[in-house]
Formats: sequence, C-alpha cells, structure tokens
Amino acid sequence: MTQIAQTAPLAPNEAASLFETVRACTRDLVKPLGPEDMVLQSMEDASPAKWHLAHTTWFFEEFILKPRDAGYVSPDDRFAFLFNSYYVQAGPRHARDKRGLVSRPTVDDVMAYRSYVEDALASLLNAGRDDTPEIAGLVELGCHHEMQHQELLVTDLLHGLSYNPLLPAYRDPQPMPVTREVLLQFTTYDGGLTEIGHDGEGFAYDCEGPRHKTYIAPFQMANRPVTNRDWIAFMEDDGYQKTPLWLMDGWATCQREGWTAPLYWWQQDGAWWTFTLRGPQPVNLDAPVVHVSYYEADAFARWTGARLPTEAEWELSARDHPISGNFLDNKALRPLPGGDFWGDVWEWTQSPFTPYPGFRPPEGAIGEYNGKFMVNQFVLRGGSCATPLAQMRPTYRTFFYPHQRWQMLGLRLAKDV
Repeated sequence: MTQIAQTAPLAPNEAASLFETVRACTRDLVKPLGPEDMVLQSMEDASPAKWHLAHTTWFFEEFILKPRDAGYVSPDDRFAFLFNSYYVQAGPRHARDKRGLVSRPTVDDVMAYRSYVEDALASLLNAGRDDTPEIAGLVELGCHHEMQHQELLVTDLLHGLSYNPLLPAYRDPQPMPVTREVLLQFTTYDGGLTEIGHDGEGFAYDCEGPRHKTYIAPFQMANRPVTNRDWIAFMEDDGYQKTPLWLMDGWATCQREGWTAPLYWWQQDGAWWTFTLRGPQPVNLDAPVVHVSYYEADAFARWTGARLPTEAEWELSARDHPISGNFLDNKALRPLPGGDFWGDVWEWTQSPFTPYPGFRPPEGAIGEYNGKFMVNQFVLRGGSCATPLAQMRPTYRTFFYPHQRWQMLGLRLAKDV
C-alpha cells in the first residue's frame, strides 16, 4: 500500500502526533481482549489480534528503522519471519493459515516489541536529520497501514468469536436507535467526461492514481444503502433459490457454501437475529445490510431491476456528500439506521480492481502491496463502521474477492438512465 506523491506531506511533528494517536487507538481496541482472544484465528483470511499488533509494528521496523537508523537493533530478528505478510522482497514469511498457532512470543512480548519500536521511532523523528521529511512520509504511510489493520483486527475478531457457542460480546451491548424506514429514491447524474483518481492533495495509496479522464454515461444513484428490510424481502421472494438472478460462479458458491442469508444471521422465535461485535442482537430492519458477498449483492441488484454502480459513478456522486457518518471513531461497531452516504458499510461496485491508466507500482518491497493484487477482486467504496475516519476520501479504493463476506460489506443500487 504505497503512498503516492503529495503536494503537502506531513511535517515531522505532525507525523509524530499521528503516530501516537494511531498507536493509542490500536491499544484501545485490544483492551477488552484476554490472551486467549488475542491468538484466535478462525480461517486463513483472518489473522489473530496479536499478529495484527506485531505486523503493524514490524512494518515500522522493516521499512523505516532498519534502513534509516544505523544504530537500530531489533529485539528479536525472528520477528521478521513471523510478522511479515505479503512482502516477498522483504524475506521469507510464516504461513498465513498458521498464524493462530504461534503462542510464543506471548502477548506481553508483542506489547513490549511495540513499545520498543515506538521509542526508537520517536527518537529517529526527533533526531533533526536531513532525511527527516522522508522519514515523516514513511511514518504517515505506516500509520495508514495500521489504520487498515485496525479494521481487520475487529472484523477478524468478530469472525472468530462467532464460532463460540456462547456468542460473547467484544464490547458491551447497546440498544439499537429507534428509526423509521427511509424511502428509497434515486438521484440522476448527467455523467459525461470527468476526472477520477487522487489529485495529490494529502495522503493516498498508489492504487488511487494517476488521476485520469473517463467517460460516464448518465446514471442514477440510490439515496441510501440497501437495508436489512430490503434484504429480507429478497429472501422471502426466494432470492437465494432463483438461479437466473445469479452469476454462474456466484450460484456455484452459494450452493457450495449453503448461503440462505447474510453471514452471522439466524432465525429465532420467528425473527431474524445477527451476531455483532456487541453480541447477538435482533436484525434492525432499517440499518444497512452487512456481510454480503459481491455475488449476493449482484443477485440482489438484478432482483430489484437495478445494478451495482461502477466505481467511477460512485466517486462522482460522492462529491456531493461531505465525509461524515458512522466510522470506527464513533465506536458503534455496527451499521446504524439513517442512510448516510459514508460509513456504516463498504459498498460493492461492479468495477474490478485493476490499475488506472498509467499506473506503475513503485520499486522495492514497500511497493508490492497493491499492484500484485489487481486481479480477480472487486472495488468497494465509502468506508464502514470499522474504518477509521482519517482513512476516508472520495478516491479511496478497497478491494475483496467476490465470495468474501466477513468484512463490513454492503451495497448501494444504481440504474441506467
């Protein structure tokens, strides 16, 4: 997840402040967890909380301290093998699906590792070196990398806790706000030749650029995400059984996995319930539906006679909406009713995650993250209730495989004009 050029990168003191804020947020996220929670790994796609803590620390060590601080000595050179993720050029890595088997180093060891690296990085930023601006830029990148892992930490934890028959809550349960149904309406956009992609102002990842021109046909965008009420109507109309609604790969996946509802849903006493980070709760009819795959989202859109938006359409319509909504900062940790444009759930688009015209991945291990994943995945936009607000901008692209459901994934409808 390489940073692209900025016209005004963070000053060293701003980078130091961001670093302290982000690291404190991560510590806060794991406060409710015991050591047993921290090593939980429920599938290959998910990682233990302890691993997230260590990997984000390794990132600062590997890409800043080791190459920039000649006097830096790692507390344990073996951590580079244990806590590397996808960075092939950075050396060998422990098997992804075996991360939950690493009981040593302990949680205390990992927290000591975090403190050690934090102290070393603070000293480096305050050393008054000629390359301090470059270091500050790398720190900013590392902070945004850690923000992504904050989201993964809580969603991976939710998946792991869902296998516990006791259905334990990560945070104390809270009642859902009482709301009413928001009427589904569509706004028309003229489209035309427009520019999308990041313009260089502020932080962005390399895959958000270059900014380029693209033609968008006239289209309509829904005023709110698809809700649980909408989704139950789809299920009651046998949407999960109607083959013509589904892409062939989607239908095969639906049958193989036995999908009949969004992930974490079940029926109890005639009502739909779901498992959340605040424990089991009745499905709120007017909250955005969450934990649905691209295949399900596409089938639902076809059932309504609409479609999923392209990412260019989504980005164009996002310009009408200030960035505010239900993000990780709100600590709700679940989608809320209200129909905000931003937050609550990531919204599937029909656009594959491919490079923009002129994209070139940077050289070196730090440039590996995005470019090599530009195949077989789809773009989502808008952020979720598990996304830090500081991450959000109209050009932000996240991406997942079409069968995946454990993230905070939902949808918004679009139509042709």
